[in-house]
Amino acid sequence: MAVFRIKTMNTIAREGLSLLGDNFHVSADEQAPQGILVRSAKVDVDDYPTLLAVSRAGAGVNTITVDKATERGICVFNTPGANANAVVDLVFPMIGVWMRHIYQGIEFCRSLADIEPDKVDGEVERRKAAFRGVEIAGKNLGVVGLGQIGVRLANGGIHRHMKVKGFDPTPGLENIHQLLPEVTITRTLKAAIGDADIVSLHLPLTPGTRHLVDAEFIGKMKKGAILINYARGPIVDEQAVIKALNSDYLAGYITDFPTAANIGHAKVLTTPHLGASTSESEEHCACMAVGELSSYLEYGNVANSVNFPNIESTPSAKVHSRLIVINRDVPGMIAFATNVISGYGMNIASYLNESNGRIGYNIIDVEAEVPEGMLEDIEKNSDVIRTRLIRLA
Repeated sequence: MAVFRIKTMNTIAREGLSLLGDNFHVSADEQAPQGILVRSAKVDVDDYPTLLAVSRAGAGVNTITVDKATERGICVFNTPGANANAVVDLVFPMIGVWMRHIYQGIEFCRSLADIEPDKVDGEVERRKAAFRGVEIAGKNLGVVGLGQIGVRLANGGIHRHMKVKGFDPTPGLENIHQLLPEVTITRTLKAAIGDADIVSLHLPLTPGTRHLVDAEFIGKMKKGAILINYARGPIVDEQAVIKALNSDYLAGYITDFPTAANIGHAKVLTTPHLGASTSESEEHCACMAVGELSSYLEYGNVANSVNFPNIESTPSAKVHSRLIVINRDVPGMIAFATNVISGYGMNIASYLNESNGRIGYNIIDVEAEVPEGMLEDIEKNSDVIRTRLIRLA
């Protein structure tokens, strides 16, 4: 049985690590890992020549060099939806804290500790009107990004009797199908945020989304709206937001990403990157990340990859070896691989291929030992990025 070396970066919940069997050696000090489990640390795949896969216990992969990984045939996983409940659980209370002036009300109550006890009730009644807020029911909510978090937030808005519109530049059908029918899916960004009282961002950080929220974006929002960012800090051009707050164009900014520029602003409400910080979320993310990584290393299966197509196959009891071929998505690769294999007199028990438009991924099961030299012949093709041999017998 092959033993796989796993490097942990950041603390990975023990509930996830406990799922790894005896054929995994796990250490934060591993220098030549085949797999990496990570939460928020930066991972440059060029630092690890032996690396086969990186599994991120969370949704965003902006701290991982994904393009380099793809060119080297390294699979990168994330855990979409594993922390969705945690984020949504925090966003709605933060909206309530802002709109009902709860923070100011709490500070006011604390200040009453210094007055005479028999005057507390009277002071509360005299000054409570200063903290009168508004309800979210009936308000317009614009959700930008309809992944697992965005979908659950949009549905949560419907449950709170809000009018909800959602927009995603690249919607995933598996997520869209989970939206309640009352959610309006718009074809343009402006249609989603133009009349929104609250705009909430739930997008990954990519070159295309960096500083997505700039002066032009804000100009599409209505005056007096509230902007919420519980996605990634750099999605927002902070100076553009602060300028809009200072001019009273935006009424408020609620974010999970405190900076020197926003922490002291009267119209900014910040939390210290708490979106996914629950014990349940960390456990779900760890278990999902470990499951993805172990299945890939042991069987070559791909689920929730950001750079490879999803593909899974269960080998039959007769399968001796599983051959993985990762190639650029060009015509003729299946015929090429089968010709090489048949040229060695090998019988293919099962051949499964999937593509994502950039990468072709092949799982080829054979019932005998792979002859010496066969992998090298496959790798001679310039469009083959990587091969793996997984012995199952």
